[in-house]
This record gives sequence, structure tokens and C-alpha cells, in this order.
Amino acid sequence: MKLCMAQINTMVGDYRGNTEQVLATCAEAVAIDPEAIVVFPELTLCGYPPEDLLLRPSVEDHVNECLERLCRELPASLWVILGFPRHREGRLFNTAAVINRGAIIAEYDKQRLPNYAVFDEVRYFSAGNDPCVVEVAGMPVGLSICEDIWSPVPAASARQAGARLLVNLNSSPYHRGKRDQRWSLLADRARENHFPIVYVNQVGGQDELVFDGGSFAVDAAGEVVCAAPDFDAGLWWLELGYQDATVAITPDTVATPLQEIEAVWRALVLGLRDYVDKNGFPGVVLGLSGGIDSAVTLALAVDALGADRVHAVMMPFRYTASISIEDAEAEALTLGVDYRSISIEPIYEAFMASLSEEFAGLLPNITEENLQARCRGVLLMSISNKKNLLVLTTGNKSELAVGYSTLYGDMAGGFDVLKDCPKMLVYALARFRNSVGPVIPERVITRPPSAELAPDQKDEDSLPAYEVLDQIIELYVEQDLTAIEIISRGFEEPDVRRVIRLVDLNEYKRRQAPVGVRISQRAFGRDRRYPITWAWR
Repeated sequence: MKLCMAQINTMVGDYRGNTEQVLATCAEAVAIDPEAIVVFPELTLCGYPPEDLLLRPSVEDHVNECLERLCRELPASLWVILGFPRHREGRLFNTAAVINRGAIIAEYDKQRLPNYAVFDEVRYFSAGNDPCVVEVAGMPVGLSICEDIWSPVPAASARQAGARLLVNLNSSPYHRGKRDQRWSLLADRARENHFPIVYVNQVGGQDELVFDGGSFAVDAAGEVVCAAPDFDAGLWWLELGYQDATVAITPDTVATPLQEIEAVWRALVLGLRDYVDKNGFPGVVLGLSGGIDSAVTLALAVDALGADRVHAVMMPFRYTASISIEDAEAEALTLGVDYRSISIEPIYEAFMASLSEEFAGLLPNITEENLQARCRGVLLMSISNKKNLLVLTTGNKSELAVGYSTLYGDMAGGFDVLKDCPKMLVYALARFRNSVGPVIPERVITRPPSAELAPDQKDEDSLPAYEVLDQIIELYVEQDLTAIEIISRGFEEPDVRRVIRLVDLNEYKRRQAPVGVRISQRAFGRDRRYPITWAWR
């Protein structure tokens, strides 16, 4: 028989829309095989992660209404496996069910609830205890959900209960290197239990999380026999055979894994597109400075939304280099976006005149630099309000880590697509995008980075070289190494002490930063929740 991996893009809280997507998918599947198994991702009906929407009393009514409709309207001959939140005996479970012939014939409750990194399922769900094995056309199929597969126990329990095929429903977010981890993990589980495993994952963006799809199947020897592409929604089919108490999967197409830098680009594009579209924005606006960060952000926005939905504004000041103005205009022209240039000189002078008495007798300092950024922020937010466009900020992870940004200035906006991308990765992304089609002038990539808030200013005047800075940040933020451990790896002690101090002191800024796409295993935000006020350093 055939099994369909339904790699779909759901929306959190859209019970009706998600249900209609299930029905449309099954209508397509039944035309290919009327008795196929169609497997959907984890928590399909409510979307993932629903967070505190699960605490609302209406959840049970929504789920019951959806399930009743599915039982009425699904093609009766299909075997449909999908996930949803289930209230039972005063507790809430993360559940998967099998629907066939207009009825729910089996339910399984997730046994391993992740409570680390971006996950906090223990806050909402109770854990299940029992395996679930259901006969599908005489074939014993075990069910599991996402985190269950990362522990050997649920898979072994399913095998002991008679399963000869394990189906694993997922809402597994992307980070760099995730596909290799999944393939290696399922190979281990398959070999341990001597049965094939089908892994179905959702695709799409949800706030800072991106789900990359990449659904796949391994045989009993742990070999990948079929794999869907990353970041593409669609239906992917497997051929199953059952004989002598053994399930075999006929080898099929294995999508070529993306190179890491292309996978990051695809994740950023998908995360940005879904954030804009699912929140109903007609388009975006961003400040185009002539620097590398805004150039990469512009290219991502055009790839995600199309040039007609992207608006760019150059906001020059007396310190803005002529090549920055030229390069910004060239980028906008190459990508075909709506482009404007608005000088902040008169706005800055008006602010300074209003503050003249307040500043009397005080020497210029970083205040005047921040004021320039805030003038630009006011312009972008005003355009946003007037035209209902989402403001894209352009800061990267390196800047966010050490506070090299201005509250209510360049941090003012609704979404930061580069938020989890260190500076050196931004350069790599620029090179990658230019390899697809040249859109970023070469000198934008090669010239020393500068905020251009003071004469002849360069980032490295006040920060270590980004090649060094990014490594220290990764070791401290993503790997939790101490200063001594980082220094022992060959970094200069003054650089390490200074960077760590800046990371610690700037948590208050990060709390006020816009949401952005997560592409690492430790992003600022859901992953790393540090207090603002604390004594220990």
C-alpha cells in the first residue's frame, strides 16, 4: 500500500483553515490511492507551537468540532494520521489519532515532552505512558510524536507491543545541521528495533521558528530510502510492503540535502515570508544604508515577497559616504524595489535645536550618534504607520550580542531577519546570493563595515575584528563556556572579558528587540532567557 507524507504549512490558532488544508490534502491523496495512509505533522489542527493558546477554555470545543468534521468529510477509505491537543480527564495531552471509515480508531499521547531550548511543553501537556499500535490493512503500525523518537524507550515500547512500522509525527524547527542529526537519530532507532520509521515534519514559519520539512523514511537497517525536499510544502509518497511480519519500504527519491549556506538562506526567506503573510502585511519597508546588513536584508525581502512588496529608504546624513549612497541606489535598482532618499539633516538639526538648552555646557558624545539613528527610526515607523508596511530592521547577531545598536533607532521595527546571523555569516550569505545572481555590489562586501555615525568611523574601532568577535560570542552564548575556557582557546583576555561584559550588560536591549528568524541552536529570545538585573557576572 502507499503512504503519503503530508508536509504542510499550518497556522497557529487557525483550526478551521488547518482542517480545510487536511481535507484538501486528503482529496488529492485519495485520487492517487483510495486506501493510502496519509500522515500529517504534530498538532496539525492547532498549529505549532500554540503556546498559551492551549490554556484557553475554547481549545476543547475547537478540537472536537474539527475532529467531528474530519470524521464526516474525510474519504472513508483513507487511513489518516494527524495530531491535535486532547483534553482527557482534566488533563491536556499532545495526541495523534488514526481516522478511518468515519471514526477515530486509535489515539496515542506523546510520552516525552521537551522542556529545553525553545520548547516548554511541560507547561501545557501531561505525558502519555502507553504505546499505540494499530492495524492498518493488517499491518501493525506504531505511533510516536516528535521528541519520543529522541529517546529509545517509546520506540522500543512500540516494538514490544507488536509494531512493525513506526510513524513519527513532528513539528521540528530548523537550525543549522539539523537534518544530519535527524537522519543519524532515526538510523539508530530503526536498527535498535529492526523496523522502518517514517518521519513527517511540517514546513513554514511561526514567529522566530522555521520548520524545514525534510520528511523522510528509513528502512530497518537505518538507510534513508525516501526524503522530501527541505522548505517545500507538498505530498511525498512511499510504497509499503508487508510480508512475513516484516514491513519493507520500496526505495524512492531522496532529495539532495542543501548545502548549509543555501539552507540558511531558504530558512530566512521562508521565515520572513510567513511572518509577513500570516500577519497580513501588504509589504515591508527598510532603511538601506549601503552597508552589508541592509543589502542582504533587501535581497532576502525580495526573494521572500517579490520586488513589488518591498520599499527601501536611504536616509543620508553628513557622515554618509558617497559610495554608500551610490551602492544603496544600485542595490535598489538591481532588485527593482520602490526606492526613496530622505535626508535626516533637517530632522537632526530640529532635534538639536530643541535640546540646545538641555545639552548646554556638555560635550558631544554617543548621544549625537544615537540621535541620528533615532531620526531614521522615526521616519521608517512613520512610513510604516501611513502605508501599513512592516519595518524590517537590519541588525545581526554580533551587534545584538554586544549592544552595537540603538534602541528606538536602528532597532525600531517589527522583524529582524538577520537577528540570529553572526556578521561573518552575513558576508557568506551575500556571497551565496551573488552566486545565484549578482545583486550586492562587490565593494559593499569588501569595504570595512561602519555605522557612519561619526567621521571615518569603523566598527572595529570599538569592537574586536568580527572574525574574532563572532567566535567569542558563539563560545559564550551558544556553548556556555566561561571566560577562562574561552581564553584557554587562544583568544586575548581583554577581548574576551570585554565581549562577555557587553553581552551581559545588553540583555535590556535584546528584550526590546524585534522578533527574528532562529537558525542556530541558541538564539537570543526563546532559547536564551537571562535576567536584566542580576549580580553574578
